[in-house]
Amino acid sequence: MSGLKLFHTKGAVVEVTSRLAEAEAEVQALVEGNLEAMLGVRFLASEYSTGPVHGGRIDTLGMDENGAPVVIEFKRATDAGVINQGLFYLSWLVDHKAEYGHLVRDRLGAAAAAQVLWSAPRLICVAGNFTRYDMHAIREHRRSIDLVRYRFYGADHFGLETVASVAAQPAAPRARRLSEAQAPGARVAKGAMEELHAEVDQALLGLGDDITKVQRKTYRAYQRLRNFACVCPPQRDKLLVYLKANPKEVDLIPGFTRDVTGLGHHGTGDLEVQLRTDRDLERAQDLFRLSYSAV
Repeated sequence: MSGLKLFHTKGAVVEVTSRLAEAEAEVQALVEGNLEAMLGVRFLASEYSTGPVHGGRIDTLGMDENGAPVVIEFKRATDAGVINQGLFYLSWLVDHKAEYGHLVRDRLGAAAAAQVLWSAPRLICVAGNFTRYDMHAIREHRRSIDLVRYRFYGADHFGLETVASVAAQPAAPRARRLSEAQAPGARVAKGAMEELHAEVDQALLGLGDDITKVQRKTYRAYQRLRNFACVCPPQRDKLLVYLKANPKEVDLIPGFTRDVTGLGHHGTGDLEVQLRTDRDLERAQDLFRLSYSAV
């Protein structure tokens, strides 16, 4: 965001200058009050105490739209300790799963508590700026970490920019038994829908360097802070993708795109895209880009 220039264009063109907050609490209060809209995270607690033994307070505690626990740490400007501080609290959180579960149940209900995804807890650091050492440091950890830079513009505008994101490194999958891998009739080639599923994965990840993916049982989410696409497991003859693109801004095509606003489905997003062939995937590319830009 340091390279972004914002201009007011009504009348004479005037640059809108950016500024940092007067105090860290100014940023925290604004983001906490609009947490779902800004970061795709449901609010659970502010200044959450980690107890007398641990001796700390988590700036903001939440749960994202995929059920992942989220620790958010705020800094007014550049702070070399923000990542280590956040990881300190994230480790505490992972060690206190039951306490977090009770908090989710109290604030969001039993259904939300049953969906907590402990395989992918997240740390979001919101600060005035980050250093190249911060960018390097987050790639050395096996955690999901987002570095988000903020700026105030004039009296009425506020900006957030994701400057770096890394996904948690999954545990190495267990090797299949030799007898299973070499059993008569073992499949050598993937089915058509599995191949299409892999191509969709490549297409979505190829939209930008700031994309991470989260695997749930019923869908795989692609996010840049917030989900922009959710892909369900392949069906026999089609693959369903849900996007954050506004269905009202899309020319809906029966059998290809559908407005599912208010309809229950796995994942998030109001635009359903049905993929059956590589040609479907090709014409879905613009919708993928639209959704990626919308979050």
